[in-house]
Amino acid sequence: MPRRPSKHLRPARPLSSSHASAVDKADGRWMTQTMPAQAALKDYRCPGCEHLIAQGTPHVVVWPNVAPLGSARAVDERRHWHTSCWNRRR
Repeated sequence: MPRRPSKHLRPARPLSSSHASAVDKADGRWMTQTMPAQAALKDYRCPGCEHLIAQGTPHVVVWPNVAPLGSARAVDERRHWHTSCWNRRR
């Protein structure tokens, strides 16, 4: 069986849109990650409009860049937002 080429010699794969990116809002810097419909396996409550984000609905997952006092990790504070609600937020 031939050996596989080294991963260091292969071309880099493009980053997926599902990777987190930083966004600045009036209340600080937030990390955001898109959640595609096929990955949205549960229902969530949007903190922007208080309406349900139904299973299978694409949306955005948001968490603070820095953990607030009392939290061990910033990602523990993540919330699921409708994409339009998050985009309207200042």
